[in-house]
Amino acid sequence: MTPAPDPRLICALDTPTIGEARVLVDRLGDAVGFYKIGLQLFAAGGMELARDLKAEGRQVFLDWKLHDIGATVEKASANLAGSGCDLLTVHARPQVMAAAARGVKGSGLKVLGVTVLTSLTADDVRADDHSLSPADLVALRVRQALDAGIDGVVSSPQEAARAREIARAAGRNDFLIVTPGVRPDGASLDDQARAATPSAALAAGASHLVIGRPITAAADPQAGARAIAESIAQL
Repeated sequence: MTPAPDPRLICALDTPTIGEARVLVDRLGDAVGFYKIGLQLFAAGGMELARDLKAEGRQVFLDWKLHDIGATVEKASANLAGSGCDLLTVHARPQVMAAAARGVKGSGLKVLGVTVLTSLTADDVRADDHSLSPADLVALRVRQALDAGIDGVVSSPQEAARAREIARAAGRNDFLIVTPGVRPDGASLDDQARAATPSAALAAGASHLVIGRPITAAADPQAGARAIAESIAQL
């Protein structure tokens, strides 16, 4: 009997076109049940794809990283709340997160604050005029996300343990910690500066793993996804 897809595993559909994304979803079959649609596909008709995936019974993560004045973010979030999708990202700024929380109120769409991109190093953070280290900046933004009343954050696996500790201290055991920058043993890090294996990310406190190229660029994407799911099945 084929096992059900692990709901903690989110496959990143970072393909150039909607057509290629649909082919990939077909190839993955029932090995994956949760998909991330990012800005690349947003500009190519990503909402149509999102609605199609939802109609097929999949879960959908809209990785739009909204960042604008509060009124605009609130209205955009409210519009997206009617899509039936599951997760939405905004930049982890207090006003932005609070506005998104208001926009999705009463819907099933959960808001995640993007803390520090996994491609950024400590030097990159300093160049952006931050005095804090990436870990301390993530911690600050986790606390701000909790104050804003949103559902979770996106952080690298290396900050997941601290993020989980802060959330538990605030009484938020349901707080989502979604980690990109996840690479199976032996896989290329590509452009990820702060990465970890799937099992290490979950052990640190991640609730969901976002994995792209180790699945999508594999000779057999379905086999790649199943191998990752098997590696975390006991966690």
